[in-house]
Amino acid sequence: MGDRDGSRNLTFGMLETLGREIVTGHYEGGRFPTEDDLTARFAVSRTVTREAVKMLTAKGLLTARPRAGTTVQPASMWSVFDPDVLRWMLERKLSLDLLRHFNELRSAIEPQAAALAARAGPSPAYAAIEAGLQRMEEAERGEDDTLEADIAFHIAVLEASANPFFLQFRDMVATALRTSIRFTNRFKGRSADVPAHRAVFTAIQAGDPVAARTAMTAIIGEVMEFITTAKVKQ
Repeated sequence: MGDRDGSRNLTFGMLETLGREIVTGHYEGGRFPTEDDLTARFAVSRTVTREAVKMLTAKGLLTARPRAGTTVQPASMWSVFDPDVLRWMLERKLSLDLLRHFNELRSAIEPQAAALAARAGPSPAYAAIEAGLQRMEEAERGEDDTLEADIAFHIAVLEASANPFFLQFRDMVATALRTSIRFTNRFKGRSADVPAHRAVFTAIQAGDPVAARTAMTAIIGEVMEFITTAKVKQ
């Protein structure tokens, strides 16, 4: 078990380093290192190297062709819904365009998820939304983490939609929200708007899909306004 865990840790460590390097343009204009080069650089076995490269390929970052070797894929081929890829993209120099694109996706998903949650009726997921809201209120008093509380609320709404396709966005939304919320909170000089989030929960709890959609749209719309304003000031 120990050897297996150690090998897995080496693989994920290699994946993390190489993934970040690819996304930040470290290999632009040049070929990706060979298996021998990578094995020597990271002082790992060929098995570890192959597994890391296989994972990067699955994420759309690399491609292997006969005689051409392993090469870096253009950004248009990256699996941007993959939480690791999205995290690496967001960790590089802050891109307001990327934040805008992400929130445009949110505006297409989360308001509808809120409406579906209201239409679905009471379920155990409602308790998770309320718990997220309570955490946000506690965070306002310094008793919880504002970022984690906000994320918990939005993920709970996705889960309450009872739509398995929306649930697939859970990890992606959580990953991207960490950067988006940090940006907007820093720009606004305060944490999330608790009353606005409470309006979403109240509408869901009341079984009012129109009000739930409207309330969630308002939250994301405010974020888009801050991004637009910040972009003008650049």
